[in-house]
Amino acid sequence: MEKQDLFSIIVMKAIEMKEVKDVTIYDIAKALDLSPATISRGLKDHPGIKKETKKRIVEAARQMGYQHNTFARNLRVRKTNTIGVIIPRLNSYFMSTVIAGMEKVANERGYNLIISQSQESVKKEIASVNTMYNSRVDGLLVSLAYDTENIDHFSALLKKEIPLIFFDRIAEHIQCTSIAIDNVKAGYEATLHLIDQGCRRIVYIGGNLKRNVYADRLKGYRLALMERELPQAPELVIINHMSEQEGSEAAQALMRMKPRPDGVFAANDTVAVTCIREFRRQGLCVPNDIAVVGFNNDPNSRVIEPNLTTVDYLGHEMGEIAAATLINTIEKKPSAHLNTLLLRHNLIVRQSSVRSHSTH
Repeated sequence: MEKQDLFSIIVMKAIEMKEVKDVTIYDIAKALDLSPATISRGLKDHPGIKKETKKRIVEAARQMGYQHNTFARNLRVRKTNTIGVIIPRLNSYFMSTVIAGMEKVANERGYNLIISQSQESVKKEIASVNTMYNSRVDGLLVSLAYDTENIDHFSALLKKEIPLIFFDRIAEHIQCTSIAIDNVKAGYEATLHLIDQGCRRIVYIGGNLKRNVYADRLKGYRLALMERELPQAPELVIINHMSEQEGSEAAQALMRMKPRPDGVFAANDTVAVTCIREFRRQGLCVPNDIAVVGFNNDPNSRVIEPNLTTVDYLGHEMGEIAAATLINTIEKKPSAHLNTLLLRHNLIVRQSSVRSHSTH
């Protein structure tokens, strides 16, 4: 009984100490009058430590609030089993499916994710990169912010040979793999579909041309117009931040054009859906007065009336492939090194673009 009381007093004193500093194996050793080496082995369930002694060690550690110092161990082995992910926005359906794919693979392979959003700001992206670097992530997965002009802020990671993979919004770098779809081909197919439906004056609405996804979709749009010898007037290309508000403003600007366009290819579904709402509010018939195609196959593309024709590419698959490629690089597993890996996409044709008087 006296021994138990003495142990309780020791534990209480150790808890008081914890308010000042974290409890260490040395504190437990002092409380139990054992060597730090014995405490360490006991906490690791070493077979050389008696069962009763292990029980005392584990109970004391629990009551004293001891936390295993994973970070210190990671410093020794130079591996944290942590992957950093930087994305432009968390409130994106596409990005949420990408993260789900990454998390599935990472968890299966024994890794955790640290997720940060740049909120479309290069300044916040730089801050996120610094945080990831200081957190000693084993590798980094990045989809670039709207206004990122160069990737100099990743140089510290590359110098340390920390693997870096860009996905969706990518940048070319000899040390990095990029994972995307063929946005030029997707833009070409979306525009060609509108042309085949009888559209002759087609507007492209896209984002900042510093980003490959928007620049390449615009390139595909222009290739389709060139192939069918249709006009490429500057006023038919609208560049904005691709928000709902700017989609509404683009639709209003489009309706003021003379002659009014008869087709819209929007580089995301948010803008495409907003355009359809605005057109219908103004009494236009979609698709016969103006046909609309979007991009991403977001859930809202199936809710809007008429349902939106859109380009689908699998975010979950992109996330799985990006995470698997990064982990294989971290673990130095043999794999074919590709500078850019292109994933499949598919044009899903719905009512928003199928015109009753098409040329078919």
